[in-house]
Amino acid sequence: MSPLVATLVLVLTGAVLLGLLPFASHRSWLLLARRRGLEERAAAESREPLGPEELPRVTVQLPVYDERHVVERLIDAACSLDYPRELLEIQLLDDSDDETTRLAAERCRRWQARGVEIHHIRRPAREGFKAGALAHGAARARGTFFLVLDADFVPTPDLVLRLLPAFRDPEVGMVQARWDHLNRGESWLTRAQAFLLDGHFFYEQGGRYAAGRFFNFNGTAGMWRRSCLEEAGGWQSDTLTEDLDLSYRAQMAGWRFVYLDDVGVPAELPSTPAALETQQRRWAQGGIQTARKILPDLLAGDHRLPVKLEAVVHLCGHLAHPLTVLLALLLLPSAVARRSLGLDAWLALDLAVFTAATVPFLCFYGAAGRRRGMEWRRIVPGVARTLALGIGLSVPVSRAVLRGLRRRHDPFERTPKRGALARSTYERPGSDLLLRLGLALLMAAYGVGAAVLGYWASLPFIGLFLAGFGLLAVEGLQVSSGARFGQYAGGAAATGGEALPHQESQDRQPEKPPEPGRLRPDPGGLVGVQAEVAEECEAA
Repeated sequence: MSPLVATLVLVLTGAVLLGLLPFASHRSWLLLARRRGLEERAAAESREPLGPEELPRVTVQLPVYDERHVVERLIDAACSLDYPRELLEIQLLDDSDDETTRLAAERCRRWQARGVEIHHIRRPAREGFKAGALAHGAARARGTFFLVLDADFVPTPDLVLRLLPAFRDPEVGMVQARWDHLNRGESWLTRAQAFLLDGHFFYEQGGRYAAGRFFNFNGTAGMWRRSCLEEAGGWQSDTLTEDLDLSYRAQMAGWRFVYLDDVGVPAELPSTPAALETQQRRWAQGGIQTARKILPDLLAGDHRLPVKLEAVVHLCGHLAHPLTVLLALLLLPSAVARRSLGLDAWLALDLAVFTAATVPFLCFYGAAGRRRGMEWRRIVPGVARTLALGIGLSVPVSRAVLRGLRRRHDPFERTPKRGALARSTYERPGSDLLLRLGLALLMAAYGVGAAVLGYWASLPFIGLFLAGFGLLAVEGLQVSSGARFGQYAGGAAATGGEALPHQESQDRQPEKPPEPGRLRPDPGGLVGVQAEVAEECEAA
């Protein structure tokens, strides 16, 4: 390698590592912020249940688009919410083009016959996607508060009553609950996703809320005050993350948000790489679009400097994924460049920077596992799989980031759900399978080259990237070929006792009311097996 090329490679590697450091440091700060301030902040919020005379009218909005596998489960759960019927309005905002509409209409009629006010609302066109559906429903709603639930969520009956007390403060515009997981134990893929989401809710959302920074409504399992939504400009569809966009506009307008760390709403995790990639691409592209839209006004405003800095890191967080792909490509070339320039003595500095860029993530997700009450013998391999999953997702997410930077306005592609089926019939093959396979083969070649040339210090890092690209590539191949259809079946034997509930279960039929005290209107016991949130534990 010529001295010029070697120098350029090392400079680029250093720039990539330095670019990743702020995101890693941010994870450490969030972890500390949550530990220091969440309990005190939460204690200051009203938790006293509202008296009967205080209860407001609530509209529950259920936006759906081609969700025949889960729409009945969603309707049953929403209609089983424990709230006075005269004050509860449910809107099924149905933009579907398939038999979802027929199934939903029949289910709505059954609940209407039992006195539940549920409206099956159809639009002539799917204009504005989810944001358009929510805005369409809000214009017709009678509620002063809006609870939004996506199709894959199964709320507990007491959800409305647990979210409302925080609104006693007239400055509170939105209250967000934590997500829990219906099918956490289904596979390594769902377990790794659970770590990612637990880290986000326990420490990202919790840390931002504890420190008084802006944080976002997560698109579902949260409640909005109507006046806040209207003052912030309502739902807008010029980004793929209408929830993130509206959240920042509302807080910039002076509204305060509350995060309830102890209120969980179970949901179905994507069970295949293609479904997960669909979700992650939308979040990444929409996040960059929102950053381009929101940051100029936010940075020019009179908000506190810490709030502005947090917003920059938050909204630009997906930029870490292209940097991760670049780092993978530079792993072996940087080792060769260092030796060709006689700089092997600088290896310790590179290792220190690499460690500083990765260890905070280990601590972050390890702490999330402890919050779920998990033992370290399960946490350590779980966090390793989670890091590998993050690396594997960096390929499709990087492409989505580039589309967001290029001002592409793509259609809103919702995440395929499967309900009780072996596999969602809406799912399409992942578009990055061949690219991920190519990167896995490149990492394998890097590993062989590093061993032959004696670059032993590079092997652990090459192995991590090989695992990340390879695991998702193999998983995608197996699912595409149908080799694992049996493993995705909705039975307890396939999922370690955490099968998704079947839509036709008798406990969820409108003619038979849910049993008192049940967590939701299905008998599968899924929410019951979800690990309780442990008391605060020390980080890794």
